[in-house]
Amino acid sequence: MGLGEWTWSTYVPRVDETRLPGEPPREYVVRLARAKVRAAGEVASQQYYVVGADTAVADADLVFGKPPDAAAAVRMLQQLRGHAHQVHTGIAVLDPASGRLLSDVCTTDVPMREYDDGEIDEYVRSGDPFDKAGAYAIQHAGFRPVQGLHGCYASVMGLPLCHLLRLLTRLEVEPQSDLPSRCQTHLKYTCPVSSAILRGEQAG
Repeated sequence: MGLGEWTWSTYVPRVDETRLPGEPPREYVVRLARAKVRAAGEVASQQYYVVGADTAVADADLVFGKPPDAAAAVRMLQQLRGHAHQVHTGIAVLDPASGRLLSDVCTTDVPMREYDDGEIDEYVRSGDPFDKAGAYAIQHAGFRPVQGLHGCYASVMGLPLCHLLRLLTRLEVEPQSDLPSRCQTHLKYTCPVSSAILRGEQAG
């Protein structure tokens, strides 16, 4: 089956997103992605594949989820500015018909620019940070917090498409178009790691 023949729908499963004590960020996001597809698979038709993802922003030993309020968003953005952190996105795909569940993880180094406190305050007032891990969106046209990225842009947004393609290929599902090229065209970003990812390397 080709991806162009699919009908897409969205389902938000109820999953406990509490991080386990000492759980590494990469293992944490993969565990949640797998839990999400299992929960969604319980209500999905067996004719549909189920895709789930989860993203965490990690800076040294700190893991940032979505900020609960403005003060937390400000603290996160102040902590992240001026240096690189890591974004870990776990992704899982379930074939409900066979019960086969595959997962992968993309880790991207994200260099943040030296934005000032005034820029932080203006961005937080926009309301955009509150549903974002780490309190920022890489694609935000006004804030533009990231500078000099050399990894997977789509993963920082929350869905690493080359990793998804890699999993779907293992399930013998092939796209009808060049997904990496379409991703780069849509994001206006020349990706330096897509070929390595599709070769099976641990790149991101």
